[in-house]
Amino acid sequence: MTPPLGRTLCAMITPFTPAGALDLDGAQHLADHLVTHGCDGLVLSGTTGESPTTTDAEKSSLVKAVRQAVGTRATVVAGVGTPDTARTAQLAREAEKAGADALLVVAPYYSRPPQDAIEAHFLTVAEATGLPLALYDIPSRTGVRVEPDTLLRLAEHPRVKAVKDCSYDFLAAQKVMSRTDLAYYAGCDEHNLALYAVGAAGCVSTVANVAPAHIRAVLDAFDAGDTTKAARLQHRATPLIEAMMSNGLPGTVTAKALLTTLNLPAGPVRPPLRPADRKTTDGLRAAHALLTELD
Repeated sequence: MTPPLGRTLCAMITPFTPAGALDLDGAQHLADHLVTHGCDGLVLSGTTGESPTTTDAEKSSLVKAVRQAVGTRATVVAGVGTPDTARTAQLAREAEKAGADALLVVAPYYSRPPQDAIEAHFLTVAEATGLPLALYDIPSRTGVRVEPDTLLRLAEHPRVKAVKDCSYDFLAAQKVMSRTDLAYYAGCDEHNLALYAVGAAGCVSTVANVAPAHIRAVLDAFDAGDTTKAARLQHRATPLIEAMMSNGLPGTVTAKALLTTLNLPAGPVRPPLRPADRKTTDGLRAAHALLTELD
């Protein structure tokens, strides 16, 4: 089955100017670079895209600009999740108008609603447009799980097509994959190959901002039947994944620090986030250089 959102998706950062404004030219340049180097999907205004600190108008402008830059070469997935159901539905409608191919909808955060309320939230958004939905389960940020039984029920809706999984619950993921047609996407780079090996559709990768060809190569090797090579490539990326995702800083911060050293569009992060310090940036550069040398 062809993955509904693509296979190698990048959770793209949102470039800003030095003054902190939305950098649409930079976004187009980065989007083109990522697609040229292996990504067949781009997720905009997600966690890595600093969605909590971009305006609704900026989110819509970003979709339009990236759509123009990549054309039909990649799927454009718009993050529209907020803790407000009505606002999320409105953002979904705006993303559809702007040219998105699909929507990424995170569980409503902060309020910690029960499962029936989470289900109702997703169904309301699913009815707001004609676009397919990817449900985003990331309890470390939202404070709530999208429980497997909830996903099983939501899978019955014709526009609920996929899950971005950051639950770190491998058994639950397999349970849902075995009982539905939902396309699962690893949302944590350390799980890209492991989840793919048990039937996931692909990954939504933060590390792909700085190593798109390598992230794709892992999945390419597995698809070619060379599981040993796939494992070796995944292991090779581990130091960079650890440096970017497990050093106590959000992936947005580390991705932007590295992109800047690579002379690719990034710009600052918006408060309350703060930029990576020199020591962290040097470690990121070293991990990336090592991966590049090995490739």
